[in-house]
Amino acid sequence: MTARVGDRIVVESEKVGQADREGVILEVIEASYGIRYRVRWDDGHESTIRPSAGSARIVPGPTPKPA
Repeated sequence: MTARVGDRIVVESEKVGQADREGVILEVIEASYGIRYRVRWDDGHESTIRPSAGSARIVPGPTPKPA
């Protein structure tokens, strides 16, 4: 899963009946052990996550306009 700043991330709920968590990627942090994302969630909170395979999906953000 690769993402850019400005893309949205949707994390699937682990509990039946609970809504998925969605937010905007603010920063992509690359390290030797994998990629983490700093996310501002739709509820206004921010956190850094490293989603496991299949637990999240990336929704591309707006395409930047050429200068």
